[in-house]
Amino acid sequence: MTFTEAMEWTSRAFEVAAIVVLVVGFGTGVVKALRARFGAREEESYAILRRYFGRSILLGLEILVAADLIRTVAVDQTWENVLSLGLIVLIRTFLSFSLEVEMDGVWPWRRGALRKSAGKPAPPAAPEDTGSV
Repeated sequence: MTFTEAMEWTSRAFEVAAIVVLVVGFGTGVVKALRARFGAREEESYAILRRYFGRSILLGLEILVAADLIRTVAVDQTWENVLSLGLIVLIRTFLSFSLEVEMDGVWPWRRGALRKSAGKPAPPAAPEDTGSV
């Protein structure tokens, strides 16, 4: 097996992994949503399914970008493929950004301010060095 063939198979393995992430994420979301629907949190079932499936879509997109990157860099090194990869990465980045904003309801750079206003504690700071031994 040549290096190019190995990278082609690796790229395909990443694509399969992305599909598995999507299917498992959707399945997990459906199960959790059904539990909520028939449990005490009936009104949250849609939000739960949306959150689980949305996160699996984000992860699946990232894995697909890795597959495209492997294929372009290691298998087909042409300017056409590099430009195609750039366009794919731009589109998938826009999709990922849009999905995150849609799911969280806030711009990514506003998450910290939102946590502060909600009264959630900030991450713990590093301990200070007192200089004593």
